[in-house]
Amino acid sequence: MSHARPYRVLAYNTAKDSENKIHDDEVARRYGFSGGLVPGVEVLAYMMHLPVARWGQAFLERGRIDARFVHPVYDGEWTDVSEADDGHGGFALRVESLGKLCATGSASLPDAASSVKLADYSETAPVAERRPVDASSYMVGLWLAPAPRRWTSAELDDYLAEVRETDPFYRQTGIIHPGIFQRIMNQVLVQNAILGPWIHVGSEMQLLALARLDDTLTARARVTANYEKKGHRFVELDALVVANGATPVAHCRHIAIYQPRVQAAA
Repeated sequence: MSHARPYRVLAYNTAKDSENKIHDDEVARRYGFSGGLVPGVEVLAYMMHLPVARWGQAFLERGRIDARFVHPVYDGEWTDVSEADDGHGGFALRVESLGKLCATGSASLPDAASSVKLADYSETAPVAERRPVDASSYMVGLWLAPAPRRWTSAELDDYLAEVRETDPFYRQTGIIHPGIFQRIMNQVLVQNAILGPWIHVGSEMQLLALARLDDTLTARARVTANYEKKGHRFVELDALVVANGATPVAHCRHIAIYQPRVQAAA
């Protein structure tokens, strides 16, 4: 039974001009889509609104969320995020737009954040020179990272506007929206290879601690899988997002199609 009315967002494609042309209308159509895709990390940010509304700061300190993206969300379309109790203290999440199911997931609030050792995640730096993606770019066992980035008040404001988040909580507290951690996970891929069009298809994230304004954030990521399925090439990452080189703030599993199959011409 649904706990609340759906959270409605007018979806916004934040990546129209990005290097990833799956967000460009013309290129996306070559892959069988109706237009450029709203990034999955932004759809996940929409999904986070409901657990934060229910649990507040506690969710940002130790909450867990996962999502699987099954159909695109398109720019300028109304998108509804709904919740339903799972019978175990958490809830299932659904994202729907244009009458279609676009994403499924779940959210929960464990009694305590899971224990993760920073020393188990190797500190590294982005590659010195990005090269076109190939079989060696995301080899299983490879450690990857994006460049560290400090998040300012102005940058947080810009982010909240882009994901259409109107809850004043983040501006009032200076706590970083955890959707930013998902953008960092995308940067693990982007900053270590020159990609063609690619698609984020799923994530799991266990929050571990708060990140705040002026924290410098990066990720320590290990490639855990690289495989072909139905003509697509997939990569999976296991990572810690780390604040100021010392504090793990999120444990993430990130799945992407880094080389999608081109739609056959009609």
